Formats: sequence, structure tokens, C-alpha cells
Amino acid sequence: MTLWMLLRRWAASQFHSLSGRNLLLLVIGYTVVSYILLLATGEQALTNTPTDFLYYLVVSASTVGYGDMSPTTAAGKWAIMLFVIPGGLGLFAITVGRVASVLIDYWKQGLIGKRTLSVKNHILVLGWNGPRTLHLIKMLQYEEKGRRDIVLCVRPEMNNPLPGEIEFVQVNTFTDSESMARAGVDTASCILIDNPEDDISLSAALFCAHRNPNAHLLAYFTDETLSSILKLHCPNAECIPSVAVEMLAKAAIDPGSSELHHELLSTHKGMTQYAVQYPHTALPTTVGALFPLFKQHHEAILIAIDCGNGVELNPSLNRDVPPGTKIFYISDERIDHFDWPRLTTTTTAS
Repeated sequence: MTLWMLLRRWAASQFHSLSGRNLLLLVIGYTVVSYILLLATGEQALTNTPTDFLYYLVVSASTVGYGDMSPTTAAGKWAIMLFVIPGGLGLFAITVGRVASVLIDYWKQGLIGKRTLSVKNHILVLGWNGPRTLHLIKMLQYEEKGRRDIVLCVRPEMNNPLPGEIEFVQVNTFTDSESMARAGVDTASCILIDNPEDDISLSAALFCAHRNPNAHLLAYFTDETLSSILKLHCPNAECIPSVAVEMLAKAAIDPGSSELHHELLSTHKGMTQYAVQYPHTALPTTVGALFPLFKQHHEAILIAIDCGNGVELNPSLNRDVPPGTKIFYISDERIDHFDWPRLTTTTTAS
């Protein structure tokens, strides 16, 4: 009895320590031996074609047992009783367990942010501020609506706050090349940095600008001095300052201003500010030609333009708008298609 227990423990330990390669070789060996035994015992119906043989082997090993195929010779029945079914049961259980373990481990790695992502043209959010970050991600999801993946990269030990909705990576520092490569920093189209500590945001912004100079880089700072430092080293970076005090002062002078600003920034209700680029293939035009197009055809209001020298708020109607200009407008929803061809015709005629 003791010898039997030792044999069982040894067999169990060997099966549990099987590598994926050895398990595959064992399954192949089991399949070959089973085929030879059935062929030698005259089970022609079970070995007539590879499809019939594999079908019977899987059905027997998984204990499904449909009964549509069965051994007919005495030797074949003994071979199946002593080898095919016992060996198949063990290998089937181990294989299913191993596959389930791999899938669970893959899911856990994604949940705790230890998996290397394979993403491109995504929005990379660096930093964690609790409910504020969740609100930010929800707004991005509403805006993107599946167009770009959203990847959250954090430093604290935590799990993915929105599993199944966003990708998640946990790193020790935002300036480690190997860790940040797992988040796809080199292939992101937009990098948004928002941390409780401004010094971490600054170092992360400088690192990301060096690794991916083509990405749209945005960084939030409570200290506007750091915004100037980042702009000095990365002129293309867009720094988002804290405007809470300015909004408070504005609301004191002009009551209701805070509600107006909140609605312009919110993507969930009311009119919101959006931006679109005037096509490079269109003819030069003016704000006066654009304004009625936005209002009459799309119920939107043009509020500013950026021709490459900074944002011009409330430009005059005779202001030239060359191709490639960024146009800011207010609308209930983002407008996906503008009637630019009609605008080109109108501009040419005038």
C-alpha cells in the first residue's frame, strides 16, 4: 500500500510539472500508440480514416461517449479498457486544466497590469487620481466611441478599474523604458499625463516627448511654472493649467459662467466644444464663408481658428482660413462629415 501511495504521488508530481512541450509530445505519443493498438487488434471501423480515429479518441477520452462508434473485437475492447480510456482521461484532464490555467493567468496579468500590450494609435493615460481619472476615461470613451483604444498606465498597486473596457498597465516609474514599452508609449497617438505630483508629470512628459515626438502630448499641472519648463523643452506639448480659481473669479463677476464652462467641457449633455481640421485639399476660404456653413447645415457655431500661430478666438469674418487650419466650434454632437465641396464652390464663386 505504501509503495502504491508513493507511485501515485510520483505520478501526480510528474504530471503537474509537465511543460507544454512535454505535454504535447505525450499527447502525440498517446495518439500514435492508441492507433497502433486499435489497428493491431483489427478495429477497422475505428481506424478507417484519420477523422474517424481522432473523433473516437476525443469522444472516449472526454467521457462523452456518444455510442455511435465502439470496438467490435475482444482484443480491441481490452486495449481500450486498459490503455485508451485510462490514458485518455488523464491526458484530457491535464490538457484542459493546463489550457484553463494559461487563460486564467493571461486574464490575471491583464487585470493587474503586468501584460505587454500590442496596441497602436491609442490614447495613453498616465497617472491615477481616483474618481477624477475614471471620469476622464468615461469622457474619452464617449468621445472616441471605439475609434481608438484607451490604455491606462499607473504607478500604484491596483487592479484594472474598468476590465474589459480599457487596457491597463502597472509600472514602477513612468521613465523606465522597458515598463513603458509594455504600455505602447512608442505607438500612442495621444499621451495624456495627469498625476497628483507635478514633478512626476513633468518627468513623464519629458520622457514621453523623447520616446514619441509625434504623439499629441498633453500634461496637467497645478503649478504653471512647470508648464513653462515643459514648453521650453517640448514646444509641441499642450499644457493644461488649473483654472479653478479663474472660474471662481469669473462666476463672481458674471454669475452662471461656471455652468457655461462646465457645459462646454462636458461631453455628456448640452453644447460642447469640438475641433476639426479644414482639409488640405480644399481651396483657401474665409471665416465669413465658413460661419453660415456651420450654422445653417450643422447647427454649430464657429468660435475660433488656429492657422499655426495660436488660437484666435472670435475671428473677424474677413479672416483668411488656409487649408490645414484647425477650426473650433460648438455643437450638440461631434460632426463627422462637413460639406466641404459645397464650401469650395461657394468660395470660388465669391
